[in-house]
Amino acid sequence: MQASPEASNGANVILFGSVGMGILAVCIIIFAILHQRKVIRYHLQLKKLEAEKQQIYLEASVRFQEEERQRIAADLHDDAGPLLATARLYLNENLVNLDKATQLQNIFSAKQIIDDSILLIRNISHSLMPPTLKNFGLESATVDLFQKISGSGVINASARFHDYRERLKEEQEMLVFRVIQEIVNNIIKHSNSAFIHLTQNATPANSYIRIHHDGKGIVQTEFDRLSQVANGLGLKNIASRIKVLNGRILFEIDSSHTYYKVTIEIPKEPIGS
Repeated sequence: MQASPEASNGANVILFGSVGMGILAVCIIIFAILHQRKVIRYHLQLKKLEAEKQQIYLEASVRFQEEERQRIAADLHDDAGPLLATARLYLNENLVNLDKATQLQNIFSAKQIIDDSILLIRNISHSLMPPTLKNFGLESATVDLFQKISGSGVINASARFHDYRERLKEEQEMLVFRVIQEIVNNIIKHSNSAFIHLTQNATPANSYIRIHHDGKGIVQTEFDRLSQVANGLGLKNIASRIKVLNGRILFEIDSSHTYYKVTIEIPKEPIGS
């Protein structure tokens, strides 16, 4: 018995529909595979960029440490070295052959030079770890820094800590203080500000430091770009220290465009955790 034309057409429709569904399914599978590959490539690129960024931070940190060592070596060689060499001239082996008055004068002169050398070395040591920071903490050191800036009469500077009941670890405080110093120095040198104001607040998880000023500044996109260029060592140092702190930093301008704000977020956790 021969199938009717309607039945034959129905079978063809079902066949074409099945073939079409099969092709569609294959296309979806191919698209999914290509999309997955694209996602994998994207994540690999992100990892590569993150690794490159980490390398930039590391190089900036190493470069900063090397510059610090070179600066200390230069200070010791150029200042302390000549002072001690001069003191040695006064205390040479011929001293015993001189008359009593000359001996006393030479010893007194050598003592003055040695005292100057001790003061110089103490100042170099203080530049590495300011005594106020070491003995009294980040709040005292920061307030002292801002009082000295304000005392110059050029910029109105103030700092207020609201929630600093527990000190950070010593190495954390040193890193945060150096970041504050770098930011403030950049503001003084480049922004032509009339005021700099720092505030500190905290949550159970993080401590926040905000620095406001009314001069010329930068926003986050500029910081991200400038912190990776060859001549952006100061900003690289900021970025590398923030990275070591496991923190974040945000540069922004207020909606009225009247002042800039830098926000530093420091987690209350051990370094490197």
